[in-house]
Amino acid sequence: MIKKALKAFKNGEIVLVFDDDNRERETDMIVAAEFITSQHIATMRNDAGGLICASISPETSKKLGIPFMTQIMDFSNGKFPMLAELSPTDIPYDERSAFSISINHRKTFTGITDNDRALTIRELAMLCKNEDFQNFGNYFRSPGHVQLLRATKGLLLKRQGHTEISVALAEMCGLEPIAVVCEMMDDNSGNSLSTEDVQKYADKEDRVFLSGNDVIEDYIKFIKE
Repeated sequence: MIKKALKAFKNGEIVLVFDDDNRERETDMIVAAEFITSQHIATMRNDAGGLICASISPETSKKLGIPFMTQIMDFSNGKFPMLAELSPTDIPYDERSAFSISINHRKTFTGITDNDRALTIRELAMLCKNEDFQNFGNYFRSPGHVQLLRATKGLLLKRQGHTEISVALAEMCGLEPIAVVCEMMDDNSGNSLSTEDVQKYADKEDRVFLSGNDVIEDYIKFIKE
């Protein structure tokens, strides 16, 4: 299944990945950022319904100069004390949040449309691929409608979230280590979509569906080669 997933991912297709029963217990739609289109965004918006984010490798995040949102809050809580009280120290499934800043490309209008979000994500991937990091601020503005996520250094050896899983998929495919993720929600229960219903969706739409453990096992083999 992992080989099929990597082939689909490398071809710019959406793959579905369930993290773990002991973590978020969610399935995310994931696609490589450099291939993102407005149709991908529409599919995520309509068929998944969660928050559409761009996961970025720790190395690329450092080159862009983007912090974790918690670092911004820690730095600013002297002036805005409420930020200290809002610190996410009680996440039930994780030790820290991967959230960073949010952005729009400066060529977008509102930034929220399918076309605008696809443009923002695709241009971010291209800027990083061209190593044009010094122009990040010239081409993008913040806040915006694309939420950036910073993957933890060491990726799946340190943290097994969808942020790290998606970046690992990009790395294993030899693509720019930026990926788009969106949680699959259930209209009926109000919770995340069950793995049974995800499988039905995957069968219907002919999409690859695999577990995070499959990615972790293959990634460990990949970095040892």
